Amino acid sequence: MDLTICAPCHFGLEGIVADEMRRLGLQNVRADNGRVRFDGTEAELAKASVNLRCAERLLVEVGSFEATSFDQLFEGVKALPFENYIPKNAAFPVKGHSIGSKLFSVSDCQSIIKKAVATRLTQKYGITWFPEDGEKLQLQFSIMNDVATIYLDTSGEGLHKRGYRPAHVAAPLSETLAAAMVILSRYRGRDDFVDPFCGSGTLAIEAALIAKNRAPGLNRRFAAEEWSCFDGKVWREAREEAPTREYKGDYRIFGSDIDPEAVAISKKNAALAGVDDIVSFGVADAVKFDRKTERGVIVTNPPYGERIMEKREAEGLYSAFGQAYFASENWSLYLLSSHTEFERTFGKNADKKRKLYNGMIKCDLYMYLK
Repeated sequence: MDLTICAPCHFGLEGIVADEMRRLGLQNVRADNGRVRFDGTEAELAKASVNLRCAERLLVEVGSFEATSFDQLFEGVKALPFENYIPKNAAFPVKGHSIGSKLFSVSDCQSIIKKAVATRLTQKYGITWFPEDGEKLQLQFSIMNDVATIYLDTSGEGLHKRGYRPAHVAAPLSETLAAAMVILSRYRGRDDFVDPFCGSGTLAIEAALIAKNRAPGLNRRFAAEEWSCFDGKVWREAREEAPTREYKGDYRIFGSDIDPEAVAISKKNAALAGVDDIVSFGVADAVKFDRKTERGVIVTNPPYGERIMEKREAEGLYSAFGQAYFASENWSLYLLSSHTEFERTFGKNADKKRKLYNGMIKCDLYMYLK
C-alpha cells in the first residue's frame, strides 16, 4: 500500500528529522513547520518507526481538504478511503486540534468526523452498526488555516517512549529532544561525552545509542503492528535489519549529578537501554567540573528556574558552572536553558544559539565551541 507518512516533531528539529529520513533512504522527504513527511509503503513506515530518533510519532495521512463549514468537513471526511484501513469491527476514536480556522470547536469537529467515517464505512460494508470491539485505529485531525487533514496514528505511545525510562526525576528531558541535542553537538562516539546535570540519564543514554547506532525503537511496540490492514512481517524485518547497522567501539560516556537518587535512576535506565557497558554515572557537583581531555563535549540541561526564587538559584548555579567550564580545557559545551539572562550569568556569550522547545517551554541551545 502506498502511503504518505507525517512525522510531527519539536519546532526547530524539522531539519534534523528530515536528515534522519534521508539517511534511512526514505523517499520524497519534505519538511514543514513542526512536521516532516515522506512517501513509502508499510515497510518504510516500520523502518522509520524503529529507527527515527527525533520524531514524536508517525501518522498515515488519509487525506486533506478545505473545511470552512461543518458540511464541508463532513463531506470531505466521507470522501476519504477509510475502508482501506478500518475493518468492520475496529474501534476508531477521534482526537485533534484546530488552529486559526473557522471551525474552532474541537468537540464538534470530533463528532462530525466520527459520524462521517461511520457513514462512509456503513456504505462500503453494508452494515448499520459498528461494535468497535476489535483492533483500535486512532484517528487524528488537524485543522489549520481552514485546511483539514485526517491521519491515522501508527505509533500509539509517542516515539520518545523508548522503553528504558520507567523511572525518572522531576522535569525530565524527553528522549527525542535529548537525541536532537546530541546530534546537534556532532557527537559520534569519538570524543569524551559528559552530562554534569544528568537527572535520569537521558542525554548520556541517547548519546550511547547514537554512538552504537542502535535503533531507539528496537525494544518497543507500535500501534500499527496490530492493524490487519498491514503485513506484520514488515515490523519483524525492520527489527531484524536494524542491529546489522550497529557499531562497536571504545566509548567514553559519563553522566553525573549532585543527587545520589538521580544517579541510581540513571544507572537503572542505562541497564534497561542496554548501554550500561559504555555509560558511567557517578555523584558529582557540576560546579567542580575540572576534566582535561584531548577532546570532549558537554551536552546538558541544567535546572531552568521557572519561579522567581528558583531563577535566582539557577543564576548562581550558571555562574559557578561557567567558572568551572572556562577553567577546563578542550571541551565544547551545548547547554539548553529557558533563562533569558543565561549568557550574562554564565559569563560569556555563546558562539552560536538555536531555539528549541522543551515541551511548551521556549529554550535556547547555547553552543560554546572549542
